[in-house]
Amino acid sequence: MKLYLKLALDGVCKNRRLYVPYILIGSVMVMMHYILAALSATPMLRHFKGGGILRGLLPLGTWIVAIFALIFLFYCSSFIIRQRNREFGLFSVLGMSRKNLSLLMLAENLLTAGASIVCGLLLGIALEKLAEVGMVRLIGEEISYELRIDGASVIHTAAMFCGVYLLLLLRAMIKVWCTDPLHLLQSAAEGEKPPKANWIFALLGMVGLAWAYYIAVSIQQPLEALTYFFIAVALVIVATYLLFIAGSVALCRLLQRNKRYYYKPNHFVSVATMVYRMKRNGAGLASICILLTVVLVMLSAVLSLYIGAEDALLSSYPYDVSIETSISTREQMTEENYAARRMQLKELAQQQQDVREYIRGSASGLFTADGMIIDRSTLEDMSALATASIGVLNIISQADYERATGQQVELADDECLLLCFRMDYTAPTFTLQGGKPLRVKAALPDDGAWGNNQMTIYPSLTLVTPDFEGVTAHLTIDDNSYIAGLEIQFSWCYAFNVPGSAEDKLALYDPLMNHMHDLAFPRERGGYSYRLSLREMERVQFYGLYGGLFFIGILLSIVFILATVLIIYYKQLSEGYEDQKRFAIMQKVGMTKKEIRRSINSQVLTVFFAPLLMAGLHLAFAFPLVWKLLQMFNLSNMTLMIVVTACSFAVFGVLYAVVYKVTSNAYYAIVSGAQEN
Repeated sequence: MKLYLKLALDGVCKNRRLYVPYILIGSVMVMMHYILAALSATPMLRHFKGGGILRGLLPLGTWIVAIFALIFLFYCSSFIIRQRNREFGLFSVLGMSRKNLSLLMLAENLLTAGASIVCGLLLGIALEKLAEVGMVRLIGEEISYELRIDGASVIHTAAMFCGVYLLLLLRAMIKVWCTDPLHLLQSAAEGEKPPKANWIFALLGMVGLAWAYYIAVSIQQPLEALTYFFIAVALVIVATYLLFIAGSVALCRLLQRNKRYYYKPNHFVSVATMVYRMKRNGAGLASICILLTVVLVMLSAVLSLYIGAEDALLSSYPYDVSIETSISTREQMTEENYAARRMQLKELAQQQQDVREYIRGSASGLFTADGMIIDRSTLEDMSALATASIGVLNIISQADYERATGQQVELADDECLLLCFRMDYTAPTFTLQGGKPLRVKAALPDDGAWGNNQMTIYPSLTLVTPDFEGVTAHLTIDDNSYIAGLEIQFSWCYAFNVPGSAEDKLALYDPLMNHMHDLAFPRERGGYSYRLSLREMERVQFYGLYGGLFFIGILLSIVFILATVLIIYYKQLSEGYEDQKRFAIMQKVGMTKKEIRRSINSQVLTVFFAPLLMAGLHLAFAFPLVWKLLQMFNLSNMTLMIVVTACSFAVFGVLYAVVYKVTSNAYYAIVSGAQEN
């Protein structure tokens, strides 16, 4: 085995241009996996109020890294094996059997896997505390500087990546055993037949992309966005590959037909070279485009959420303290009952400001063109296509609305005012199933503060009526009987602000919670149904969720960015090796190095920035869909998301240009013979 290890070490050193990036990206994958695994297991999260959310998110991140590592390392391994096919073929001609080659590959795999896993674990252990500090700062908790090494995470990460590299080794061995040695020797010199322009696939790619874009821009509700998101993503991925593989060939054929463009030294060589192997090149470009799109969408989304967390918190919880308790019978709906609870709350929280008190009726169902259906038996008979119209109706009295808002409205008994939350209503009348039509005096936008709309995916309407009892008289109070019919839930809602610090506000939670049974209305079927919300307490949960998403988004973005850079690097190396002989011939027939550089720039500029431009197009059309999804997290600042998305694309454009400059220099060095392989 010593001989094989020596040969393997010699092969890795001689091909360090291929293996060093491969080992580095493997180390980064291992490092990220360990950091996420160690953070998910840290005891510190058990003491955070938002730690439960992070304990659920971080393991998800470890599996994303592991799956992506398997896919991407397969890509890198395939490229390296392809570049070394001639070397392995030479070993075969000199007397090495397939068994010997397998042992050589085993030795190389042990070296690369061992280096990646060991370096990755060391980096992970060294940087885990730094990552922990960053995560804790993002969620706004106190930092602990106690150093620790999580043995279980070390073992789990090492075992996971040992399995990944074992799969890579098995694939390489299968390829060696199934390939003729002479073919290995000649494979590096084999060329590809120039692919023909497949106009059908190019057209399918355009149709698929147009379909995905239509889905993204036509969706109106967050629930629809959640339903169709993965369909749109799948269409974009397939269409992108079709356009870059088949569409790029078709584009090259069109460029060749343009005599003014094609018959120039720099364009002639670059276009002829691209069309000769565009099928392989197109797949790599499509992969780069998809990775760039993923990074841009993910970073712009999580960064918008994190920056807009405070706005989302204030939108979800407009008051320091909010109390809702269900009313199970109409007999409980008396001023005497309300006054008793109001007095008890003033004893528990004496300094109340901006008090909002009202009775709310709530019913869920299906919005129609001029009203709402709430009968469960009717809804069960309807098809799934109606899910886009599912929503919530809240009903409050005109008196409660005027008292809470300080605004006077004039409504007749058969009129209503509609407040629209995440929806529009244009019909002149509104009919609640089983009731009389009400004339719509006005339909105004709503901030969602009248219903339990926090973090909801459904649209809602708030109906303001002077005849609260008459509008709801035909409805049965829902008391968890689960009987299909026209049912409604009544709630007594009381919210207020209190002066003082965050600690003073948090101190109200225990006294209020201890007396919630006294404040709540008893239900006919036993028990109580109530909800107590303190904004300061929810703040921890908000930043735990948004900060955790932002932290994981940063780590995953680093992985995807490095993967994108490595794909670009390997793509340039592959093209450089394949073009080296062609440009050597061009130099012999009189083409200068300046002309070679100009031709290279034409080719790289034509091809290299196509993924970035396509990713920008994907991002622009994905914006409405992503915006609808983020509304489920109660993000309401569209201007913020537009700015964040534009800045993200601009920053990545600069980084992409830097990568272009570096890789084009490496490509030029190879094809001009300035560097030895």
